Amino acid sequence: MTDKVLVFYGSYRSDRMGVRLADYLVARLRARGADAELMDAKAIDLPMLDRMYKEYPKGSAPPRMEALAQRIRGADAFVFVTGEYNWGPQPGLKNLTDHFLEEWFWRPAAIASYSAGRFSGVRSGTVWHSILSEMGMVVISSTLAVGPISQTLDGSGNPTGSGGEALERSFGRFADDLAWWTEAARAQRERKAPPY
Repeated sequence: MTDKVLVFYGSYRSDRMGVRLADYLVARLRARGADAELMDAKAIDLPMLDRMYKEYPKGSAPPRMEALAQRIRGADAFVFVTGEYNWGPQPGLKNLTDHFLEEWFWRPAAIASYSAGRFSGVRSGTVWHSILSEMGMVVISSTLAVGPISQTLDGSGNPTGSGGEALERSFGRFADDLAWWTEAARAQRERKAPPY
């Protein structure tokens, strides 16, 4: 069975570089046989959170929100690509994520962080681990941390230099970990309905 993986990316900056990592992940996951799709918060452009998806009467949510809810429900796993803003997560990605809750439940999530500097967004990745766990996802232990992003991936998301080589070496374990939990969660959902 093909794994349906949504790769979420959240920068709204005009000169954003983290999309390179999102593109890299989509391409590498597809090369492994997954049905991977980029979910770009800037392109989806949900408003600042006023009402969660579940707070709209059935059938009355804004069309972009309804479409995304359907994609989230239909996914087997998620990857969150996060930059680091002042030691924390990007507001665009956090805002998109917060519009939903039950739609995320009982599926695995992975975190890939990046930054312009040597810390590679790991502080944001650490924060995301708690956020995603609270939102009902099983967060895998393998992570990717990329930095400096501009020296690790080129404009097309292709690895460059020693940072790119390190990313290529790390990706296999990251993807294997996500695939294992994806299969395990799917099998468990088929065997037994979630408790809530």
